[in-house]
Amino acid sequence: MVKLIFNYLVFPGFLFSAVIGLLACWLERKVSARLQWRVGPPWYQNFADIIKLTGKEIIVPSTMRRTFLLAPYLGLLGLVLATTILGGAARLSLGGFTGDLIVVIYLFIMPAISLIIGASASGNPLASVGASREMKLVLAYELPLILSIITVIIKAAGAIRLEQIVFYQVSYGSFIFSFSGAIAFVVALICIQAKIGLAPFDISEAEQELMAGVLIEYSGLPLAIYKLNKAILLYALPLFLTILFLAKDLSPLFIIGKFLLIWLVIFLIKNTNPRLRIDQAMRFFWGPVTLLAIAGVILAILGK
Repeated sequence: MVKLIFNYLVFPGFLFSAVIGLLACWLERKVSARLQWRVGPPWYQNFADIIKLTGKEIIVPSTMRRTFLLAPYLGLLGLVLATTILGGAARLSLGGFTGDLIVVIYLFIMPAISLIIGASASGNPLASVGASREMKLVLAYELPLILSIITVIIKAAGAIRLEQIVFYQVSYGSFIFSFSGAIAFVVALICIQAKIGLAPFDISEAEQELMAGVLIEYSGLPLAIYKLNKAILLYALPLFLTILFLAKDLSPLFIIGKFLLIWLVIFLIKNTNPRLRIDQAMRFFWGPVTLLAIAGVILAILGK
């Protein structure tokens, strides 16, 4: 029981994920600042922001108060479970279970669902617009993301356990070094950009249009939880990509290098692309991205 609590709350669960995620947020802000010829914040800035928000007043709408307050914790719970499962697969030590890949896919949807629920419960018109955009965006990127994961399952001889996928790559090489694996990786990378909510897919928040959109009514601790959810996504989703496509060597040094490379690509995409409209994002995901994902599935079936 003590070991289980340690895994969920310390390593590789909540505490470890939160620290790495907040450091990733600092790195994103630092890279963005350098690209814009600014200095950027110190490394502890995101930690200070979270601590500051926990001491701020919580303003709650008069309608659906419980739903509004509980929604952030729904996303956090899903992420803690997902990072614990992924951390166990990366260390090959916690012992996966049949279908844990499918469970992780479902858990990663929970932060978006919590945003939709919380924004809808706030009663704010701008939050409702943000929730509508978030729903459409989820429907858009989940299809190509699932197709890219199907490519991985095909290449791993039908394995749906994360540890089996890792062992397969340790034995035969990382999937990214095949045609179908490279295509699936590119598709998944684009999809996680939208899942994290970074430009050009930061459509549901859109500060210049919706004044934070889905988060407009949040303050204090609930807002801190949402900020923390986004930070943990910046750790969990690159780890997910690493396990699915780059699991030939998961030693600490190689994992850090892979993380930095994936983060760099994510941050460059964020800083070099303007925000899309929701209709443009949906056409993009249901059009070229889905077609590319289908091509990856076909090539995987052909053994390429």
